[in-house]
Amino acid sequence: MTFSLTTKHTFFAVLFLGLFAMTARNVIDPDVWWHLKTGEYIAQHKAVPHTDPFSYTRAGQPWVAHEWLTELGMYELQRTAGFPGLILIFAVILTAAFFSLYLRCGPAPYMAGVATLCAAWATAPIWGVRPQVVSLLLTSLWLLILERSERHPYLLWWTLPLTLLWVNLHAGFALGLVLSALFLAGDLLEKRLNSLPTHNPHTRTAALILFLDLLIVPLNPNGLRMFSYPIETLRSTAMQSYIAEWASPNFHRAEYLPFLFIILATFAAVARPHNRPRPRELILLLVSLYSSLVSIRMIPLFVLIAIPLIAKRLGNWPRSQHSSQRSPTGSLFNAAMLLAMAVFATLRIAQVIQQQPAAEARQFPTSAVAFLQSHPPAGSIFNHYDWGGYLIWKLYPSTPVFIDGRADLYGQPLFHDFADTYQFRTPWQQIIQRWRIQTVIVPPDSALATGLQDASGWTISYQDNQSIILTHPNVP
Repeated sequence: MTFSLTTKHTFFAVLFLGLFAMTARNVIDPDVWWHLKTGEYIAQHKAVPHTDPFSYTRAGQPWVAHEWLTELGMYELQRTAGFPGLILIFAVILTAAFFSLYLRCGPAPYMAGVATLCAAWATAPIWGVRPQVVSLLLTSLWLLILERSERHPYLLWWTLPLTLLWVNLHAGFALGLVLSALFLAGDLLEKRLNSLPTHNPHTRTAALILFLDLLIVPLNPNGLRMFSYPIETLRSTAMQSYIAEWASPNFHRAEYLPFLFIILATFAAVARPHNRPRPRELILLLVSLYSSLVSIRMIPLFVLIAIPLIAKRLGNWPRSQHSSQRSPTGSLFNAAMLLAMAVFATLRIAQVIQQQPAAEARQFPTSAVAFLQSHPPAGSIFNHYDWGGYLIWKLYPSTPVFIDGRADLYGQPLFHDFADTYQFRTPWQQIIQRWRIQTVIVPPDSALATGLQDASGWTISYQDNQSIILTHPNVP
């Protein structure tokens, strides 16, 4: 028996090798550092923290570490395989998410592949080494289970272990429950519209399993709190006011144009008279579209729902040409294409890994932190918001931070304090006195850096093109 490398096989392999290569990103997300430190904390203390251990502004205050299992896994991976391990594993997670999407895009492999590439293009702004990517994979897998359960209802039972895993990995588990509820509501509506009995084995099984999924939610270190936490996050004024990803997408920015393209393509696909969407599909589209227009973080949800709908309505393109004889020349060309993509993927990933130290130094004040490690600051420290996580990773426990990326913990009042101080607005002196701040680390072109250089008692302890450290000998 001989194996011939067909064009379809080659297309599939090239597609996912390319996606794997392009999803490999440097570890530069501002929040990744406090995630790593939380994982280290859990590994060392053999317990999940329930109060804040990293800042002095919220020290001892309740904190929901909803990503604890992801954080522990990230820390152990970084400890054993370094940053290359994180880069590779998160690229695998993203590729697996797109593979699950590909399986939902219909039987036409080329159309499914093009649709998957469009989905990757639209979701690229959220790629990276971050727990949110884990929820992207589980959402994609959850949708695959729900859709295929229409023919194979037993697949729904897989949502039980997935719920147990997801609720400990990320608060995005709520998406799975909402999708199950929307699928169930859509099926009931379809049966009502078609005058079919609503009490049938599939509907009863779906309702039972959704109920069991809800019973599993408290099986996590935060218990029943995980029922309310996702809702509190969505309603958080601090999140909506200060976190860019919780704002609506700005279509004047190029990175959101692929998302706009998918919205327009969705309208075009569902408007065709002979391809009207099912009530269930319409419900999912409307809910996910609204969510994605309200918050950038919800764009992947809409993409995962809309892309299969578009792909299936475009049909089998290009038309497959079946031939009883296989061309040796064609097989050689396919092998060459596959080899070229494998080489590209290897070189691309090696380049990303090699650039990690430089990427870290570009995004974060590595030299200034090294200075603080050798010259521990006196008194409290005021830090730039995007650097809080990095300071936690490098300076905890000796130097608690003023603020970091855990917006749900800090709340709007402290964000106001941060903004007033960072922008050198009138209350800045009272805020610095209240928190007994003697050290400030911010970008040198910030209003605070400029203002403190002219303020009495403040001196420059360290400065480079990226950061400046100003100190005061006493509490001002």
